[in-house]
Amino acid sequence: MEITWLGHSCFRLRGREAAIVTDPCPKSTGYSIGRLTAAAVTVSHDHPDHSNIAAVTGDPHIVKGPGEFEIAGVVIMGVRTYHDDEQGSELGKNTAFVIEVDDVRVCHLGDLGHVPTPEQVEELSGVDVLLAPVGGGSTIDATAAAETVSLIGPKLVIPMHYKTPAAKAKLEPLDRFLKEMGADGALNERQPKLIVTTSTLPEQTKVLVLDYKGQGA
Repeated sequence: MEITWLGHSCFRLRGREAAIVTDPCPKSTGYSIGRLTAAAVTVSHDHPDHSNIAAVTGDPHIVKGPGEFEIAGVVIMGVRTYHDDEQGSELGKNTAFVIEVDDVRVCHLGDLGHVPTPEQVEELSGVDVLLAPVGGGSTIDATAAAETVSLIGPKLVIPMHYKTPAAKAKLEPLDRFLKEMGADGALNERQPKLIVTTSTLPEQTKVLVLDYKGQGA
């Protein structure tokens, strides 16, 4: 499977049979994701910065909210979480998605605003790759993100939703999360995309930094 970070919280997961796009964002975020084709689009919540489904062609299935779905051989499970630490009373609900592509389980946390509960952790456990917001603001910050990683226990962590030269949102820089994870050297190893299989996953949790689309390594 190929994982490409297109900016903000938007990724393309491309497997042998199908591609999935997560939280497509508009140009107003500072990122230009272009025109994408996918079998399915996951939307963690209805904020315009995460639900630009018009950018995705191919008559994709739009997946929102909790539940289990199978689309073009890809299994997608939505887990109810919240956009704040008050069970959604301030910013509303959020859906974390576990997406299984080519036997690799990827979890996209969307705009998670709290450390997951034990029940949520149980539903999210067993994932290989965690796509986690780390920049604070309307999501968990570096400290809460590191705690979330520890609870879920993925093999790979790819940070998203943090300050970059392109980002318009007021977010914290990536280095705070890397310091929390003891992974300061990850910036020197960043790459434009990730090709991952079950046999190439590390044995212990590792942070991997991806460049957003159009940014040089």
